Amino acid sequence: MSGGVDSSVAAALLAREGHDVVGLSMQLYDQSNGEITFGSCCTLDDLYDARRVAAAIGIPHYIVNLERTFEEHVIADFVREYAAGRTPIPCVHCNGDLKFASLVERAEGFDAEAVATGHYARVDFDEPSRRHRLLRGVDRQKDQSYFLFTLSQAQLARARFPVGHLDKAAVREEARRLGLRVAAKKDSQEICFVPAGEHPDFVGRRAALPGGAIRDREGREIGRHDGVHRFTIGQRKGLGLSTGVPLYVVDIDAGNAAITVGTKADLERDTLTASRVNWISGDVPAGPIRAHARIRYRHREAIATITPLDGDRARVAFDEPQSAITPGQAVVFYDGESVLGGGWID
Repeated sequence: MSGGVDSSVAAALLAREGHDVVGLSMQLYDQSNGEITFGSCCTLDDLYDARRVAAAIGIPHYIVNLERTFEEHVIADFVREYAAGRTPIPCVHCNGDLKFASLVERAEGFDAEAVATGHYARVDFDEPSRRHRLLRGVDRQKDQSYFLFTLSQAQLARARFPVGHLDKAAVREEARRLGLRVAAKKDSQEICFVPAGEHPDFVGRRAALPGGAIRDREGREIGRHDGVHRFTIGQRKGLGLSTGVPLYVVDIDAGNAAITVGTKADLERDTLTASRVNWISGDVPAGPIRAHARIRYRHREAIATITPLDGDRARVAFDEPQSAITPGQAVVFYDGESVLGGGWID
């Protein structure tokens, strides 16, 4: 229970169905020492909201301290990735490594059969294949299946998504009907431990990164920068360059502290490789498959041929070039409503 409307309604729906529900909220970082100026979720106020909702629907509520796990799996990875010139997605690590790894273990301590969250996603069991399937949420604008591609069959067997079949308006209406104080609470749009736009300073405090050159596609130095962690592929603003044409970051070389800029056309690519690929079914395809691939959460999916490679890797070849394929982001594979799997863009 994050303290938001989605997880609050998820808990309320399960309680109304007669399940024996225990509310768990995650304490992810020390909010008293001033090091982290957090974003708009996972704050102390959110924990209080979760506790109030639990009391309103008549279920016990506990706060689980996962600070060390969050630091190791999410924050440290966030800093390493930016320092390496990549653009991380901490929400994927949080969902896979905390909510559906650590919490499944905690659930066993409560003798609980499942872990439920407020994600806009669905899970079912496919009889012919005898496998659990991860499906998109019914509300396509809120669908969060992209963030869950790392889940295993064992985790999906224990996962429940009570609001996955609803749209956001229906969830808020259900919260109002139940009299929950979070019914009108705004959605969080930020990384929980870093306010919007402040990640460069956060990374800079934890990693001493040198400045370097900004070069054009011909290798000419046309500017200087204060660290590769301040840039991402496709970035246009904040380059500090005065040129006659719009320029975008097209390459980040962390080893040489170099940023390369080019035109919008220079951002287009039709292939990528991905590492740490997870196939939801648990079975790696025997050869190339055709599917839709999404290279960012809000990116429009594109048809591609996905070829499994050795070492949990895959090659993705798009029918049409895609703009700003970004190392560190996730590429997720879809077949209609079903998530086939995904991996981390090299």
